[in-house]
Amino acid sequence: MPQSTRKSTQRARLIAGMIEVTNRRGYANANVSAVIGQAGVSRPTFYDYFEDREDCFRSAIADVQLQLAGALDDALDARGEESPHLVATRALVQFGGAEPARARFLMGEAMSGSGPALDVRDRGLAEMALAIDRAENGADKQAVLADFDARVLLGSVYRMVAARLRRGETTSVRLADQLVEWARSYERPAQQRRWTKLRPQQTPGRSPHVPSVPIQQMPGVLPPGRPWIPPEEIAENHRLRILYASAKLAESKGAQASTVADIVKAARVDGRVFYRHFADKQEAFAAVHELGFQQVMDVTAKAFFSVQGWPQRSWEAGRALTQLLEANPVVAHVGFVEAYAVGPGAVQRIEDSHAAFLFFLQEGLLQEQADPAPSRVAMEAIIAAVFELIYIAARAAGKPRIAGMLPYFAHVWLTPFLGPDDADSFIDSQMPAKAKRARRPKAREA
Repeated sequence: MPQSTRKSTQRARLIAGMIEVTNRRGYANANVSAVIGQAGVSRPTFYDYFEDREDCFRSAIADVQLQLAGALDDALDARGEESPHLVATRALVQFGGAEPARARFLMGEAMSGSGPALDVRDRGLAEMALAIDRAENGADKQAVLADFDARVLLGSVYRMVAARLRRGETTSVRLADQLVEWARSYERPAQQRRWTKLRPQQTPGRSPHVPSVPIQQMPGVLPPGRPWIPPEEIAENHRLRILYASAKLAESKGAQASTVADIVKAARVDGRVFYRHFADKQEAFAAVHELGFQQVMDVTAKAFFSVQGWPQRSWEAGRALTQLLEANPVVAHVGFVEAYAVGPGAVQRIEDSHAAFLFFLQEGLLQEQADPAPSRVAMEAIIAAVFELIYIAARAAGKPRIAGMLPYFAHVWLTPFLGPDDADSFIDSQMPAKAKRARRPKAREA
């Protein structure tokens, strides 16, 4: 075998090993020993190709992304009359069926990596979104196209496909058809589109349901000596300090890179105190995610039920949710960016949270008369798109501007139920006059 071919094969085996081990055991347990054992190559050979396991992980993401991008380009070139957004939706689901292990890794497990790995994932989505935009720019001026930022659509389909592959399901033609039908609900004449780009807008008035102080704060350090404080209060003080320190480290350093030593130092507690509360860092980060989810759901549910009528309830819930996350960026980062890095248990909690948010959509089926009514898959896709929106905003440079994305959240949430025109009219009715004038579309934005 020629040397170049042998090297190519060894690298491919290591990439395949990383994908297999990560899918089976999670990235936290995908160490170099496990990867080379799966690949059947030596440790020195591993380091001929990669600096460390993170380099191998990023390379695996990039390799699969390149393969998927090629499949998408082929599909767009041969699309016929179907719009680019719909072709892309179908192509991603078909890739999941043809390459389930690689699709699960790229679309799901890639999110368990560190910031640089997430950068690779996000760049891949951005490049595919540009391919969709280029295809749309060549469409007929009278074309009917999805009024959607392509990154959000692609990220939503990623999440839908990954969840099914993680459960051992197959991605069928039926799933592709249902997701295409969901994406089609956002279609309108190209010249009337107004939601093709993610741009924060003027923030509506402050929701009365958002606490005026951060919902996660570091409790004060207990005084030295042996003050008379009930033992359970001391234990709770220590637990909350550990949780807050874990959350801040997840935001600044990442869950994967943080250690128990980092946590106890930031929390200013003894290591023995940490292990009285948590078995390891994964358990501590999981507790942080659970606490944040409970706080988010409490605020969102109270806002939802504070008014009458499903569109208005949805708006109030979205207003409270987006403002809460912007005011508490640690909660946004841990809940929507770092959660996958905590481990398989946290991934299950993420999927459980999707089911919890479905509750807010169920009332829309009863009150609105969409024809056809959104399917269960469509409602799951709506929630996946909302999670992708928050993820994009939380990862953006500088202070997250999640509250300004409320109109886009509402568009994603309401349009499949109300239709594009009625959803726009409702959103405009809720916005300040200045913002409404700014959002009136003159022509399609490039």
